[in-house]
Amino acid sequence: MMVAPATALGIDLLLFAQSPDDSGAQITHHIVGDYEDLEALKVFAADCDVITFEHELVPLSVIKGLEATGVKVYPPSSAFIYSQDKAEMRKKLSAFPAPKWKIATSTADIERYPLIAKAISGGYDGRGVWKINSQDELAEVLKTTPQLLIEELISFDTEIAVMVARSPHGQATSWTPTETVQEDGICTLTISPAQNISSEIAEKAQKLALDIAQEVGVVGVMAVEMFVKADQLFINELAMRPHNSGHWTIDGAVTSQFEQHLRAILDLPLGDPSMTADIAVMGNILGGEKTDMYRPYLHLMARNPELKFHQYKKEVRVGRKIGHVTAVGSDLLQLTTDVQHARDYMSGAIDE
Repeated sequence: MMVAPATALGIDLLLFAQSPDDSGAQITHHIVGDYEDLEALKVFAADCDVITFEHELVPLSVIKGLEATGVKVYPPSSAFIYSQDKAEMRKKLSAFPAPKWKIATSTADIERYPLIAKAISGGYDGRGVWKINSQDELAEVLKTTPQLLIEELISFDTEIAVMVARSPHGQATSWTPTETVQEDGICTLTISPAQNISSEIAEKAQKLALDIAQEVGVVGVMAVEMFVKADQLFINELAMRPHNSGHWTIDGAVTSQFEQHLRAILDLPLGDPSMTADIAVMGNILGGEKTDMYRPYLHLMARNPELKFHQYKKEVRVGRKIGHVTAVGSDLLQLTTDVQHARDYMSGAIDE
């Protein structure tokens, strides 16, 4: 999804891919290698002006190793640690509103249930996050994850994400807060702007996200995930990369998160994040029984010609995100209905 804006801006994009079958490797120049191999990355970096990355699994030692050779890496290791290490993130953002938390290595550290337990690093899409109802459940998780971040269970009204972008010289901007709908820990639907919060809460959320971007020193795009309970906000997690909750910006904003990320890491003036329609609804396509999208395309493109389709060229596996669809307009019910129908039809959950 970075290829199209890079091409439009005249930027040469070179991908360090794990496999020639990776989504990006199928459509752009690439080198195949192991992202944990610092020496291979040094060779790769010699052909680049700036290095960036699209997930949180790149070891911090690798990023620091590249920085030590003078390579520009964005976001820098000094910021990236706060999206990779949840305990360090909580410490860094101690002045910001958040669930009560502590580090636990034993059930003796915990007095009250239920709670949320998180792996300190490595978790995503619901992995590495557990709702714990008893001491026995916690003991079971501790067998495989001996150190946990324990958080207060917040009975929130809605979950939102605020996408922000920040450049090396400190220019920053944000998109409207987005409501995220989760199923089994996986985001399946986003609605922008978030419909169930007041304008005051929306402004407060954007200010919080921008303040956090400055506090951690991020360069590039970052998602700040938050819980909303009445008029309170609680910081949940950070993701320092273009993020699922910002996919709607491709079709629903003047400047997409992918173009903005490129502008930010290259220290170009940032683009306008304004919406181009009243509402944008994005639905993730999860892998199901259907592997060939030709028939689904015929049906859906005829039924809803205004829908925008984005396929990731990934092998279809049950539950895997293989693409997304977006609809923009002013009728929330119609947009949501059309997107949910397309999701279900493409995954094989329905056949009409």
